[in-house]
Amino acid sequence: MEKQLTGKKFQRLWRAFLLLENEKECKAFLRDLCTLKELEEMANRLEALTLIEQNIPYREISQRTGLSTATVTRIAHWWRNGEGGYRSFLAKTRQA
Repeated sequence: MEKQLTGKKFQRLWRAFLLLENEKECKAFLRDLCTLKELEEMANRLEALTLIEQNIPYREISQRTGLSTATVTRIAHWWRNGEGGYRSFLAKTRQA
C-alpha cells in the first residue's frame, strides 16, 4: 500500500468504516464526513467501475457518469493493477 496511507490518521479512517454496523450508520457517517459533491464523485466512480467491468467504452462511461475519460481510465487502471480493492468490492456485491 502507498506509504502516505499508512499513518495513524488513515488507520483511524479504515477502522471507522469497519465499525459501522449497517447501511443507516454508513449513510449517516459518510454524509457527516463528506460533502454532497464528494459523495456524488465516489458514487460516479463506483458506477464507472461496474460499467468498465461490462466492457462499456470509456467515452460512453464518461457520458453516463459525468466523469472525465481520464478518471475513467484511472479507475480501469486501478481495477486491473491496483491493490485489489475494486475486485474485492465487485466480488462481494455479486454475493449480496
